[in-house]
Amino acid sequence: MVFNLYPHQREALDKLKSGAILYGDVGSGKTLTGLAYYLKDYSDRPIYVITTAKKRDSGDWENEAKLLNIPTIVVDSWNNIKNYIHVERAFFIFDEQRVIGYQAWTKAFLKIVKTNKWILLSGTPGDVWSDYIPVFIANGFYRNKTEFINEHVEYDRFAKYPKIKKYHNEGKLIRLRNQILIHMHIVRHTTRNRKNVFTDYDKEQYDKVSSTRWNIFTEAPIVNASEFTQVLRRLVSTHGDRLWYSRWIIDVHDKIVIFYNYNYELQLLKDLCDDIGKPYTEWNGSKHEEILEADEWAYLVQYTAGAEGWNCTETNVMLFYSLNYSYRVMEQAEGRIDRINTKFTKLEYFYLTSNAKIDKAVRRAIDKKKKFNQSAWAKKEMA
Repeated sequence: MVFNLYPHQREALDKLKSGAILYGDVGSGKTLTGLAYYLKDYSDRPIYVITTAKKRDSGDWENEAKLLNIPTIVVDSWNNIKNYIHVERAFFIFDEQRVIGYQAWTKAFLKIVKTNKWILLSGTPGDVWSDYIPVFIANGFYRNKTEFINEHVEYDRFAKYPKIKKYHNEGKLIRLRNQILIHMHIVRHTTRNRKNVFTDYDKEQYDKVSSTRWNIFTEAPIVNASEFTQVLRRLVSTHGDRLWYSRWIIDVHDKIVIFYNYNYELQLLKDLCDDIGKPYTEWNGSKHEEILEADEWAYLVQYTAGAEGWNCTETNVMLFYSLNYSYRVMEQAEGRIDRINTKFTKLEYFYLTSNAKIDKAVRRAIDKKKKFNQSAWAKKEMA
């Protein structure tokens, strides 16, 4: 092979085998390492990549393949995985781990791996042992899900729905995981500088909504816990103080990626950019625009649509207009500009937040690397 890999990539390449999970932090170079493994061991087979829709559409896999002189590569999204269940004697790279649970994607995955060589790429390989069931079955460790459950799972018999109480024989599970999990340990040249920017909020209005359970945006009673948290978040994130800080941060940085949660936040950000004269493009559920090729720009990205599957090395600045509920999503979002090939050494992350109860609760969950449970929090606040 005539191309160069970083030391952490070469180390992982030496350990890779069919059926493995290549686990690397966001921006560690899993794509190139996966393709290098294909060239090393399976270049006589056709190659298929199953990835996110955004990464498929971006052409990143094809570009990396050209760098390695791989002439032909088929790249498609997880939504279309069922179209490849009849392929045999090929090599598959399953990008951005999606084989959790027993839905249609997992069933198609298990059919494909029976007649092909394959690896998985993941930044978050599994939070609990049940996440590994499909991959353990694919590697022949268990015949099916039932065998795994009978050997390792104890359900809570007092729960209203199937809820795992604890796992048995975890020593075996650790040994099996260690056989297939290949971790790329990267020594980054970047430093993430995270800044919480505390903005004001209308405390009187906030307390009124909390006590009266009244939706000030629809002029109707709040009917459930989800609506309760959504109203409070909207009240906090649309305050003029947050808009002022956003305007200042966007204005002083030539190129900036901005993450947001809700459509009303998008509209506020678009209005700010128009007022400043900052060109912008969007990536969300309805618009799939690329970053501008210009001296200055803003890229407005909705968390659910764009927290993974793309990267940018043209800026070192990111603004989080509001926090997402998930630590994993926040980490994925940060990684869009933290790449091994970025020219920057210092990365700037601005988190807009406040001392409102809802913001503090979300912030605590993220700090603990957890997912904020909006239902549990709201029910406690509404009690």
